[in-house]
Amino acid sequence: MSHQEKRTLVSVLAETAILITYCIYAAEKAQTSSAMPVDLKSWAMAILTFLSIGIAAMIIIQIIFHILLSISLAITEQVKHGTCNDPDLEKKIGKSIKLEMAEDEMDELIGLKSSRIGFAVVSLGFIAALLALIFNYSSVVMLNTLFISFIVATMSDGLTQIYFYHSGVKNG
Repeated sequence: MSHQEKRTLVSVLAETAILITYCIYAAEKAQTSSAMPVDLKSWAMAILTFLSIGIAAMIIIQIIFHILLSISLAITEQVKHGTCNDPDLEKKIGKSIKLEMAEDEMDELIGLKSSRIGFAVVSLGFIAALLALIFNYSSVVMLNTLFISFIVATMSDGLTQIYFYHSGVKNG
């Protein structure tokens, strides 16, 4: 599995955890506030809180992932060369890390094709949110539909990237 695949998989797993946590929170909040009038401000604050937590978690997870990747590449290089006293070992490790993290045209093409899928999911979520309003669902349903569609779009983008890395991608 390549660096890009591992990074994307870690991101998808983190996004899945955030989505599950939010759905549990939203379900509990909807059950406890069913007798109360709709309070969009509290729902907006909850969504902004989950967005902030999600962004911070993704940054921390990516930093930890890159640190662990660098350590594993350094260990691999040391084992391959069999010595820790080689003065050029640090340069070899640095070169190995740069090669592993480099992105080429295929990575860019995969990113573009998978982002197309993500945009389609967001568009469908937006249409679903508008339909919820047309069919007289509460504005909370519309707000949650939008938020969940953004998370699902990001997850589908990542899963599509993993698919293209495994099956290949054709230009065109």
